[in-house]
Amino acid sequence: MTVRDILTCVFLALAVMVVLASAAGLLIMPGAARKLHYVTPAAVVAPVLVAAAVLAAGGLDYATGMAWLTVAVMLFGGPFLSHATVRAIRSRERDQHSHREPR
Repeated sequence: MTVRDILTCVFLALAVMVVLASAAGLLIMPGAARKLHYVTPAAVVAPVLVAAAVLAAGGLDYATGMAWLTVAVMLFGGPFLSHATVRAIRSRERDQHSHREPR
């Protein structure tokens, strides 16, 4: 195994651990808004680690550029998606509370 192969494996293993930790947080936390906090590492850190693995495996080439472009789009769009998700959760919770039948 070369140093490049070892680095690739390390980056991919770290990405898998981040996703597993995020999944554990999703299972443990109550409420959709709280669970959203645990999606962030899987949506931000793991793709960066995978792109780093692609860089380590192939060096600077077309695939590496596309991987980092994908990460950039994810990093740019992630906060907007999280904000929209929280607004939808709060709107749905507000609607459910307002439509309860009187006792």
